[in-house]
Amino acid sequence: MARHPRSRPGLTIHLARHGQTEWNETGRRQGRLDSPLTELGLRQAARNAELLLAEGIDAVFASPLGRAQRTASIIASKLSLTVTVLDDLAEIDHGLWSGLTSAEIDAGWPGQRVVRERDKYGFRFPAGESYADGDVRAGRALAEIERAGVRRPLAVSHEMIGRMLLRQLGVPDALESRQPSDVVYRVRTGGTVERLTCAN
Repeated sequence: MARHPRSRPGLTIHLARHGQTEWNETGRRQGRLDSPLTELGLRQAARNAELLLAEGIDAVFASPLGRAQRTASIIASKLSLTVTVLDDLAEIDHGLWSGLTSAEIDAGWPGQRVVRERDKYGFRFPAGESYADGDVRAGRALAEIERAGVRRPLAVSHEMIGRMLLRQLGVPDALESRQPSDVVYRVRTGGTVERLTCAN
C-alpha cells in the first residue's frame, strides 16, 4: 500500500484518540457502534485540550462517531476552533464482532482471533473491514486534511484507524502501536513521532 505523500514540508499532524468509553472499560469492541465517554474519558479529553494549547493547532478534524466527536468538541472549544467531521476517520468496522467481548467472539467464532493474529493487516472482521480497508480510508482522510491548507491540524479518531494514519504518515511498525486516550501524537513530515502527555 503506497503511503500518502507528504507534499508540504513543515506539515505537522496531531493525532488523538477519543477519551475512554463505557465499552472500553468493560472490554467490548466498538468499531462503528458507540458508547458514551466515562468521567475519566471526559477528563482525558480536557487534559489533551490543555496539552494542545501550546501546539498552534489550526484545525480540528474528527471521526463521525459520537465518542470521537464528543472528544473533539471538548478540545476544539478550548482551542477556539470548530470541528470538521471526516467520514474516513471512522473506526475500522468490526462487523459481527462489534459490541462483543473476546470471550463472546471465541464462543461464536472459535479460533478466528488466532487466525487474525497471523495476518492482522489482511484479516477482515466478519461482515466488516480489515486494516487494509482502513489504510485506504486513512490515506483519503489525510489527503482531505492536506487539501484544507492547514499546517498544524489535529485529527481525533480511534486506535485502529489511528494506526493506519500513522502508517500512511510513514511511521514504522504502526500496526503494533498503541495510543492511549491520554496521549497525543505529534507527527512531523517524514514520520517523526513524539508523544505528548500530561507528564511532558
